[in-house]
Amino acid sequence: MTERAGSDTRERLISAAADLIASAPGEDFSLRAVCDAVGVKMPTLYHFFGSKQGLIDAVIEYGFDVYLGEKVAMESSGDPIQDIRAGWDAHVAFGLANPGFYTLMYGTIRPGHSPAAQSRPSELLRALTARAAAQGRLVVPSEQAAAHVLVTNIGVTLRLIILAAPDPELSEAVREGTIAAITGTDVGRDDPLAAAIEIAAAHPETLGRPQTQLLIEWLTTLGGQQPR
Repeated sequence: MTERAGSDTRERLISAAADLIASAPGEDFSLRAVCDAVGVKMPTLYHFFGSKQGLIDAVIEYGFDVYLGEKVAMESSGDPIQDIRAGWDAHVAFGLANPGFYTLMYGTIRPGHSPAAQSRPSELLRALTARAAAQGRLVVPSEQAAAHVLVTNIGVTLRLIILAAPDPELSEAVREGTIAAITGTDVGRDDPLAAAIEIAAAHPETLGRPQTQLLIEWLTTLGGQQPR
């Protein structure tokens, strides 16, 4: 078996397993069915993956590749808090559209184990919370803020997958509660400048993105903080 042929066979096995998982979310799949779909014998599958868990880990990696491809293609608003909102919504949308992948990526729990691929989207989120912290817009450390956003985002997505239906009101309520918790701001807060910053970030369409970013920088300066 040449290196190229071996790589093609491995990718076809991953693709076949992914198709089986996508067609029956949450259900087990047969290694025999994967091999039959590709036209290979069981020893070939074990040669590439070693075990069923090895194949599952490869499918999880594939799922994160698809997810990150969508995330990277998203246009940044220029504001880290608004980008966290957009990232939250994209995360929920991906889970609802791909429940089979998502439940493997985030819903299959083994104590003490975290798929290595989970670190890649987490790095994108940590970069956003680090930017928000640099702007003085967080009341918790940026790492804690990222963890807070991630765990609540996962929880909402898994809940909606269980319900098998979108619930934008629930998702938005939890999202805004989470953002209020890490920024220490909400509409009724005593700090009007901080609240105004987060309201502007949440509704960039009102003034337009460039004007909203400029307003945020002005309000940040007026609040005695350093703009980005």
